[in-house]
Amino acid sequence: MNRIHVAGGVGVAPTEMAAYDAALADANLHNYNLVRVSSIVPAGAAVERVDRAPDLGPAGNRLTVVESRITAPPGASDDPLVAGLGWATGPGPGLFYEATGRDPTAVRRELEDGLDAGSELRDWALPDREFEVTTARPEDGAWTTVVTVAVYGESEPVL
Repeated sequence: MNRIHVAGGVGVAPTEMAAYDAALADANLHNYNLVRVSSIVPAGAAVERVDRAPDLGPAGNRLTVVESRITAPPGASDDPLVAGLGWATGPGPGLFYEATGRDPTAVRRELEDGLDAGSELRDWALPDREFEVTTARPEDGAWTTVVTVAVYGESEPVL
């Protein structure tokens, strides 16, 4: 597990869960069972931003992820939906922080503030910072979900 892929997706569908599934499909993560973890980047892991996640194993396997997700119901304000991840790395372990909202600038600021606070809390020097922010306007008459997901390594069998 040396590589962490970061991908975003947008989904529009007639139900909340179907919109989430469609957003995962947009990121090529819809055929896995996602297991969310908090926010630590293991030492030595390479974080790579991708348009869509590569094939990470058979359908039904488990993937370890850090996920940022926001959903709007039909008829919601047309303000953008924003789901972002920020990560900070250095010579040892690093951090992910996730944030969501309706204002891309505010989400980016929250990610920066979270990485600053997390680095200070742990007393870790994490000079390398990157961000992935996925944004979409809600579709009228349908559920809309926006995700940004960091996927740790390859999938593993559930059973």
